[in-house]
Formats: sequence, structure tokens, C-alpha cells
Amino acid sequence: MGYEDFIDAVARRSGVPVDQATAITRATLETLADRISGGEARDLAKQLPEGLDAHLRKPREHAEPFGVEDFAQRVGARAGVDVVLAKAAIPAVLTTLREAVPGDEFEGMAAQLPSEFRGVVGLVGTDAGGRRVRR
Repeated sequence: MGYEDFIDAVARRSGVPVDQATAITRATLETLADRISGGEARDLAKQLPEGLDAHLRKPREHAEPFGVEDFAQRVGARAGVDVVLAKAAIPAVLTTLREAVPGDEFEGMAAQLPSEFRGVVGLVGTDAGGRRVRR
């Protein structure tokens, strides 16, 4: 999937204009990079088209522990949209990401997310005991 196809898919799924879909996609990928390990972020970045890959690059290796609400607030702040729109658009970005990268790469990323993320496009996460759980 190319850059324009990715952004067009996000715009179509979220019902926002392309320029806003671009900002939300960038912000979602940057926030995702904060939430997962550096190695996992790099693995995902390798699968994305040029122009999107850079948003998954991060200087530190450790994931920041924060939940879905904080994720949406960070996306909204980075994209310059309110948190309601961010919450509505994040699933469009993650669904498109799921289509753009091999299943094992997506599942590897999703496994690093807590169970509260499972509701967002059926992500896999971990329960309190560290076991992988699926919606």
C-alpha cells in the first residue's frame, strides 16, 4: 500500500478530509510509537510507505505505559483535533495499518498493548497476567 492509498483509506473510513486524515494518521503513528517498544516500532516502520515510516521512529527503546484515553488525548493534541474526533478516527488508522503490514507484524505490535485496546479494531493485547488476549 502506498502513502496516498493509506491516507485515502483513513480519510474514507473516518469521514474526514484528506488533510485532516494526514494529520490524524501522523499523530496516531507517533503516539503508537510512544506506546510500543522501539524495536517493534522500527519493525512496523519498515512495512510502511515512505512518508509514514518516519512517524514510527523514536529515540528511546522503552514503551510508555498509558491507556486508551491518554492515547486519544495525545493523538488529538498532535493532530490539532478534539479528542472526540481523535477517538473516532484512531480505529480508521489502525484498521488501515492492519491492512498495510503483515499479520505477524501487526499482531506483534498489538501484543504490546494492554487489554483496554482490544476494542479498537479487535486488537490483541495482554491481560493483567501478561497473557495474550483477543477480542
